Amino acid sequence: MPMITAMSTKGQIVLPKKIRMALNLNAGTQFIVFSYNDSILLKPIKEPKLAEFEAVLGKFQNWAKEVGVTEADIDEAVKAVRKNKRKA
Repeated sequence: MPMITAMSTKGQIVLPKKIRMALNLNAGTQFIVFSYNDSILLKPIKEPKLAEFEAVLGKFQNWAKEVGVTEADIDEAVKAVRKNKRKA
């Protein structure tokens, strides 16, 4: 259902109440904003449930064991990225 809203002089946009209610959006909800050509997409950022996070973490840990990635490998990768960022 298309709805019209306006942007304030501060660049703020009010999301219509029907949309906020339908998506269970409350004050303080954070969004990631994408732009492409003349379109803007707002995607609410929702904190994953602990069980979801643990499931993803478990999959990553299993993968790391299978391919032989160690904590030292990760530490070295982080150091390399930080070093490159300092150069930039």
